[in-house]
Amino acid sequence: MLAVPGRRTRAARSWQRGCAMHHTVQAAIARFPDRGHAIEDLARTDESFRSLCEDLAEAEAALARWERSSSPVRATRCAEYHNLVRDLAAELATELDRHSQG
Repeated sequence: MLAVPGRRTRAARSWQRGCAMHHTVQAAIARFPDRGHAIEDLARTDESFRSLCEDLAEAEAALARWERSSSPVRATRCAEYHNLVRDLAAELATELDRHSQG
């Protein structure tokens, strides 16, 4: 197979997805360390759960950025992202509970 500049191979795309998934799954595992294996298993098989993990990672990153901000809306944005992180974590816990029972 010829390598085309600017195009990634299937293996490179798979590796990149694996790295991205690892990062987002780590955010969920950091929040629920005692459920790490269940998180990894569910993330491997459930696209919706992976999406929740990704949303959590992005919300936590945004919260961290706003916490370092000197913007006049810093406190408001921090409160919004704190609530979003809390809600996403609750949704992840619900999904983990649901799958552990079924």
